[in-house]
Amino acid sequence: MADHDSLYHRLFSHPGMIAQLLRDFVDEPWVEDLDLSAMRRVNAKLHADTGERRDGDMVWRIPVKDGSNLYLLLLLEFQSTPERWMALRVMVYVGLLYQHLINENLVRPGQRLPPVLPMVLYNGDPRWVMPPSLRELIDLPPESPFWRWQPDMRYHLIDEGAWTTEDLAARESLAALLFRLEHCREPSQIVPLVDAVIEWFQRNGDFEPLRPLFAMLTSRVMRMGDGADPAIRVSENLLEVRTMLATRAQEWQRQWKEEGLQEGRQEGLQEGRQEGRRQGESIILRRILERRFGVLPDWARQRLSSADTALLEDWSLRVLDAESLDDVFR
Repeated sequence: MADHDSLYHRLFSHPGMIAQLLRDFVDEPWVEDLDLSAMRRVNAKLHADTGERRDGDMVWRIPVKDGSNLYLLLLLEFQSTPERWMALRVMVYVGLLYQHLINENLVRPGQRLPPVLPMVLYNGDPRWVMPPSLRELIDLPPESPFWRWQPDMRYHLIDEGAWTTEDLAARESLAALLFRLEHCREPSQIVPLVDAVIEWFQRNGDFEPLRPLFAMLTSRVMRMGDGADPAIRVSENLLEVRTMLATRAQEWQRQWKEEGLQEGRQEGLQEGRQEGRRQGESIILRRILERRFGVLPDWARQRLSSADTALLEDWSLRVLDAESLDDVFR
């Protein structure tokens, strides 16, 4: 996870990746007012009192066409489960960023603090359903007079896995290809996707420094079952990784097919056991009913043969007090 965090940090240290992230995944009209060609990375030391600092958190200063600046605080979130207290953590980081700007004299006396856009980039499998606003975490009724003193903070979430393959394929950005690559597990789709990444780099020479990072990421995100495939080694050569994937894709497909067949057999055995139990209970109940009421009519036999286990058990209990078949099957 630390290596993955470091790779993402290096990828989004490229201004072009940040620009694509904003254009493709922030559906707000004010994005057009940002001068994304003039953005600059800010080396902000966002250390809390504990001294904790994650390499995945970065800050960009982006000029706005009206002459002001917007600070983008990007948090890369690679936990296995979404963080419920993210809004609180974002508030702490924004406070530390403001303190950094003041200490570095980037906010002069008498000036107001610049706006900050907190953005969380999440690539986990469970969908992110945590509150995006700090106020949703505060235990106060809506009519409380104490709201006027409560802090508020909201973050913009980019949940990679929430985008469909069709949505991502409609975007011609390297960021969209990154998201597709991260969540691709089908052998038949892996090699064509890597081919699309290679072709993208051929058309966009300004992003060439990111090519080895994509090669390393491609090597590491490929998984077999519950663990990493030892045949896929980490490489910085994207063409070499592509060749290895093409060689391994057919073997992956064969193994996954065998695993699927085995799983199907186990499910079939389980279903067979359940059906056998249901048929046995139906036969026993039929014999009890015949002992009490004589030969059963066709309609009663049909109901017994089509009933599930729960209904058979219910009818078996009614036999104890029933005076006729109608009492049992009512």
